[in-house]
This record gives sequence, structure tokens and C-alpha cells, in this order.
Amino acid sequence: MDDSVIRSMLKWPDIPDVYGWLQLDRRGNWRLRSESPDPDPPFGTIGNVAFREFISRNYAADERGCWYFQNGPQRVFVRLAYAPHVFHLADDGLVDHCGLPAGPFDGAWIDEEGSLVLRTAGRIGLLDDRELSSLAEQVSEGGVRIGSITLPLGAIDSRVMEARFGFVKDPKP
Repeated sequence: MDDSVIRSMLKWPDIPDVYGWLQLDRRGNWRLRSESPDPDPPFGTIGNVAFREFISRNYAADERGCWYFQNGPQRVFVRLAYAPHVFHLADDGLVDHCGLPAGPFDGAWIDEEGSLVLRTAGRIGLLDDRELSSLAEQVSEGGVRIGSITLPLGAIDSRVMEARFGFVKDPKP
């Protein structure tokens, strides 16, 4: 976390948490709730690069498996469209939506919609759907090649993701 965030947490320890304002979509975009009076408000993509990077540097999970952005002394809990991480292809492998190298993978699954779910070093996420065609050549019967290893490719029902991998898609107070 940023030093400024840590200092503000110490200075103002009792700031209430925020729910329902920040979302991570299936392509790894940070989205902020609009001011619409609609009961199920739309979310708009955050375009400011510095703000997206600040969110990404201060993104973490609590003991309940709820993911949040530590905004100074305040936790802003994140609605997850699918999983806590979204992986993207990079020149030297895969990175997550925060720009961190994915590291060695230890699990791969395809869900009922054709989404590729990946697990690496305690992180669970899906591959951005725009990257699937690039990785399609690496999928063989029963496995997917990522870097220098081939992982067995299992099947998973998207409805069991939260329970199986210990995260909460829509945190509540």
C-alpha cells in the first residue's frame, strides 16, 4: 500500500467503509457507480490512469474474502463481476489487472460459458475474454499450456466460484 494511505489509516482509524460504489468488470476495468437515482445504478469505467493505478496499488482482501480498495483511511469494497483478478497476456507472460506478473499457475478450468479460470500463487481470476483467441492455440485435449508448463484443464460451474475459492462477489456490511 502507498505510504500516504498507511499514514491516513493511522490518523483516522474510524472512517466507515463504503459498499456498492466500485466494481471490477470481467475485463479488469475499474468502474465507479454513477449518481443515477436508478435502484440498480450503472457503473462507468474510470478513465483517469493515475486513479486506476492508485486503486490497483491499494487493492486487497479482508478475512471474509471481500476485496476492497484502501482509499486513505476508508475501505471501498469492490463488486466483482466474476473473480478478484483478471489476467491479460503480456510480452513475457500473463499479468493481472493491477499490472502484477501472474507468476506460476497451479490450476486452470473452463466454465459453462467458455471462460478460462486460472489460479496462481493464491490468486484466482479469469483470462480477459479478448485474450482467449490468442491462447486458444495453447489449449490441447485436457490441458492448457501457459509459459513452459501445461496445466490440466478442468471444468467448473461459475456459480461455485465464490465458495470454492473463498471470495465474495458482492460484499455487504
